[in-house]
Amino acid sequence: MPSHVHEIGRVHRIACIPGDGIGVDITEAAIQVLNKLSEVVGGFQFDFTIFDWSSKKYLERGWYMPPDGIEQLKKFDAIYFGAVGSPDVPDHISLWNLILPIRKELNQYVNRRPNRILEGVKSPLEACKIGDLDWMFIRENSEGEYSGQGGVSNESAPHAMATELTVYTRVGTERIMRFAFETARSRPKKHLILCTKSNAMRHGMVFWDKIFYEIAKEYPDVQTEKMLVDAITVRMVLHPKSMDTVVATNLHADILTDLAAALSGSIGIAPSSNLDPTRTNPSMFEPIHGSAPDIAGKGIANPVGAFWSAAEMVRWVGEEKGADALMKAFENVTSRGVKTKDLGGSENTKGVTEAVCKEIETLFGSP
Repeated sequence: MPSHVHEIGRVHRIACIPGDGIGVDITEAAIQVLNKLSEVVGGFQFDFTIFDWSSKKYLERGWYMPPDGIEQLKKFDAIYFGAVGSPDVPDHISLWNLILPIRKELNQYVNRRPNRILEGVKSPLEACKIGDLDWMFIRENSEGEYSGQGGVSNESAPHAMATELTVYTRVGTERIMRFAFETARSRPKKHLILCTKSNAMRHGMVFWDKIFYEIAKEYPDVQTEKMLVDAITVRMVLHPKSMDTVVATNLHADILTDLAAALSGSIGIAPSSNLDPTRTNPSMFEPIHGSAPDIAGKGIANPVGAFWSAAEMVRWVGEEKGADALMKAFENVTSRGVKTKDLGGSENTKGVTEAVCKEIETLFGSP
């Protein structure tokens, strides 16, 4: 056993919210892999606290988070989130009672979603190979179309009316644009695409575009483009190599990143980070695949998105070596064909998880 296995080192306190469906399975897999990572790499540990804020509990007691739930989460260094969503609870209730309040009240105004083709994973785009698709989506995570503003009038009447107000504030738009430019600047291509729909949405999205070009003056080294959201979907499919970093609103990025995940090989591999860049509050890390009730409890969920999200969390809390180790370990495993069915493999969740743990030991098992 390596001499550094018993090193305690830095302790990172992690709040785990497994949630619903396969969220429970993949959170368990992530914890297993993270414990193995800290044991083998050494110098840091994770202290996990599990919060059972699931839809099942909601149906039993009438709430997801307790009244002081946000205050409880503020005590942690990071939050690891599985998934939320159940056939027994309408989606707008589960989302607005759990994940959306966390994002908003903890000032997690950036949703960062990397996409690339991993070793051993095939894109449905036949001509697209490793290196051809390497994107970073910066999603505005606190306002836009998901602001929660609006209402329903005369709900039961023939003349019922519903409104959903999209909100763009100068503060909210400036900060996401600046984060996007910093991200683009840090990547080799230094290329940022503004995703918009200002041809049809003549107030909010014109404002969104205007602030983008104001901030662009501060980053003369970053090449910029403006594209309509519908045109971006075409470009993603036909010219994936021509794209790098994209900044988009809450709704637009939500849709584009699911397409991006599918084009990368599977929605089961895609990670996301809900970030408070000020680090005043803990940031939250989750795979984007959702609770997948159709395969829940079958032990076949792809844990790679969970591992990639965990690696993003490890990097965020300052353990660069550990994050690189985890990324290398699970990509080595996929390259050998140890994959779940959605990636064309035959392994289950447990098999992939154990293979990644073994790979961590193989790669980093000696000082």
